Amino acid sequence: MPRADFYLIAKPRFRDEPLKLVCELARKAHDAGLWTLVLARDAGQAEALDDMLWDMGEDAYIPHQIAGADVDEDEAAVLIAPPEVDAPLRPLVINLRDAAVEGSFERVLEVVPADDSAREPLRERWKQYKARGLDVAKHDM
Repeated sequence: MPRADFYLIAKPRFRDEPLKLVCELARKAHDAGLWTLVLARDAGQAEALDDMLWDMGEDAYIPHQIAGADVDEDEAAVLIAPPEVDAPLRPLVINLRDAAVEGSFERVLEVVPADDSAREPLRERWKQYKARGLDVAKHDM
């Protein structure tokens, strides 16, 4: 059964830089051998994630690329997709956008910012995933 995991940002190190949590989740997925698609909110966020994934330390190389015309998707364990690129879904999707992820996947990770204004749309998304029969869980980070 597909799963949706909501990661609620609470710790200061993630509150200041929510993309750090995204990098940690991508690293765990890579270590587990899961092909991952990150749905970035915009091109700037995709580039910031790309930079941060390069900068995870010498012992943490995560093959990743920003999706686009000249990308070899078979090489990139983590594919970062800005909204203007229509990238195929992968078994694991990390969603940073406002809408619930449609289509077929094994697991979706929703990263929930610390501010309350961002939490209301996520409650809606929680209900949508539940209505579609996904197994839904919450994690405080």
